[in-house]
Amino acid sequence: MRKNRRDFFQKAFAGAGLLAGTRVFTTGSARADEHGRTNMQDDDAGMSVNQETQSPSYNGKFLPAQTPDVPDLRWQMDNGVKVFHLVAEPVKRQIHPMKTLDLWGYNGTSPGPTIQITQGDRVRIIVDNHLPEATSMHWHGFEIPNAVDGGPGTSQAPIPPGGRFIYEFTLHQEGTYFYHSHMAMQEMMGMLGAFIMHPKRPYLPPVDKDFVIMLQEYAVLPNNTIPNTMSMEFNWLLFNGKAGPANTPLVVRLGDRVRIRMINLGMDHHPIHVHGHTFHVTGTEGGRIPKSAWIPGNTVLVGVAQARDVEFIANNPGEWMLHCHLPHHMMNQMSSTVGPMTRLGKGMTAGLSMENGMGMLTGEPGAPLGDGYGAGLGRGLGVGATNDQPVGNGPLSPEKTQAAMGNMQHSMPGTPHGEMQMPGMNMEPEISPNANSVPGFPQDAYMEGPAMAMDEAVWKPENYGLRPGWSAFMQGMMTLVRVLPPDEYDKIQELIRENRRHRIPYTPAAWPIPGTNQLDKKSGGEQ
Repeated sequence: MRKNRRDFFQKAFAGAGLLAGTRVFTTGSARADEHGRTNMQDDDAGMSVNQETQSPSYNGKFLPAQTPDVPDLRWQMDNGVKVFHLVAEPVKRQIHPMKTLDLWGYNGTSPGPTIQITQGDRVRIIVDNHLPEATSMHWHGFEIPNAVDGGPGTSQAPIPPGGRFIYEFTLHQEGTYFYHSHMAMQEMMGMLGAFIMHPKRPYLPPVDKDFVIMLQEYAVLPNNTIPNTMSMEFNWLLFNGKAGPANTPLVVRLGDRVRIRMINLGMDHHPIHVHGHTFHVTGTEGGRIPKSAWIPGNTVLVGVAQARDVEFIANNPGEWMLHCHLPHHMMNQMSSTVGPMTRLGKGMTAGLSMENGMGMLTGEPGAPLGDGYGAGLGRGLGVGATNDQPVGNGPLSPEKTQAAMGNMQHSMPGTPHGEMQMPGMNMEPEISPNANSVPGFPQDAYMEGPAMAMDEAVWKPENYGLRPGWSAFMQGMMTLVRVLPPDEYDKIQELIRENRRHRIPYTPAAWPIPGTNQLDKKSGGEQ
């Protein structure tokens, strides 16, 4: 026993001094297979379960969790140890059809690839640093030796650029955990990933679907691609590295028992709400909650550095929103308004800094009363967001609305932009004739509406059958839980399999469109 412990610590500390032969910042890294699935289901977990309590999809081994829009990390076996390889590096991440960010992540993606193991596994995780500065890797919530905890300056020296550290430990826990850089600002650049520890004995009742969602937020100035990690306000809110409507819906069969694991590593707490169902909170970042302590609800607060597992029976068919209920987190690209406000009949400055917008005035004298200190709309996103620009905020004219829509890739196939038609959808903003005279207008008229629809631009098989124009109202930290009857569920699974073989084009649904009483005749439907 002593010899094993000594060998373990020798391996762990040896990794701290290993440096790559050359210092590579952006190339030469091992990358996760975007289309590959975890191969851990080949491992026998030695479970003994009453067959009558097993779900139809349970095969005597654990059910792998799915992380939409994020790959799994593959492993290799080395004398009974599962070996994983993570590369910390700069990455480009398309978070939205019209927005690609320069982030930091792992193995070419942010969030990093999901790691899945079975309780009791011994793992070795090789971390290479391809960043231009030192980093460290913390295993959040793991009960492991201090030498491999990843605390820079305390349990290990930071991993220098071009360096490597080898972490090795045995995992006796089970539940939803995660890994992340322990350099604070690097966390805000996207450096986290999910780490799922499946129990040796499966949870009861077993689930049919198991999903992972990581919550992230970025402050990005207009015409910029690099997050401002010093900001306290955020205008891009993401599920698994994607802002709505670009993220992938959770598709389940009517009657499935569903688990959703939510992980938050940002600056804000997020109250996550699901429509149409009541769930129970069954787990935290500390593992499974005893059944007697499960809490029913439809909204759960996922605090910073926390994980929350919820489970429910998908017994209510339909397209159900799953989203953060903070109003500002259901929008994209939101930032302080600039330019004089025109609807009040006189100019009023806007676009103040965060401090000024909160009433903490600066300048000479201490509380200036000049025109430069009018009311601010929202908080700024940091340096560069405070400049006043001579831009009005009046409503878009029909001509400008059509022009804006013409620049977006969301028209129906074969339909010119200027003659776009979506069944059941009015393509012009719905406002009253006297809208401009109503105090408070506009609120959502030009943030959610026809000009924001991009159904084709975000097309994927999981979106098949959604109501035309649905994408206009899915923004920020928001996705869908699609509870489908067997025939519709099977059709989407067929499209997913076909799409893995070759990219299939935008495909409208062949079943009735919700709320329109219409079918798409091009795909074989009859009215």
